[in-house]
Amino acid sequence: MTDEAMEEPAAETIRERCWRGRKVGFAPLDLDDAEVLHRWRSDPVAAHEIGIWPRPLSGLRERVERHVADQDRDDFVVLLPDGTPIGHIALMDQDIVDGTAEVYLLMDPRHRGQGYGADALDALVDLAFGELPMHRVQAVTHTDNAAALATLGRSGFVQEGIRRSACLHRGRRYDIAVLSLLRSEWESLARPRSWDL
Repeated sequence: MTDEAMEEPAAETIRERCWRGRKVGFAPLDLDDAEVLHRWRSDPVAAHEIGIWPRPLSGLRERVERHVADQDRDDFVVLLPDGTPIGHIALMDQDIVDGTAEVYLLMDPRHRGQGYGADALDALVDLAFGELPMHRVQAVTHTDNAAALATLGRSGFVQEGIRRSACLHRGRRYDIAVLSLLRSEWESLARPRSWDL
């Protein structure tokens, strides 16, 4: 085997991208992604900011299987151009009649703070408003999750309220910020859309 053949990725490791942002692409979430999601979710910062309870890998596999089968959500793995998975993003609780959905984003700790999350979020809302009939996309996060609030704000989300003492995590009550982006607000954003990139 030549050195070139050894460096080329195996065919089964190449993910087909179905959507893209400026710096990232999306591939549909697959059952085989449970292990990498488990690693990201086990990060103490992510667990605290998202308010997730540690679960065994087998439980997460079952959850991923339910998410893949759920017709009211679209889950994607966020990929770098070289195919490296760096996050999980989802458009969930989709109500096509009312035109509403909620966004979820979890980034690999090693790739936070580099603009990939904002790029992925922009691409997801382009999908929601440009390809799906959404009118309102919502996000919720702890009020002390400064990184998430900043990312959502850069993507045009507006904080519309606080659900006081709405979450119990690690023995402490947290307020939850509710943010949203409306179709008209998305239309007025001065940035290229995913299909223009």
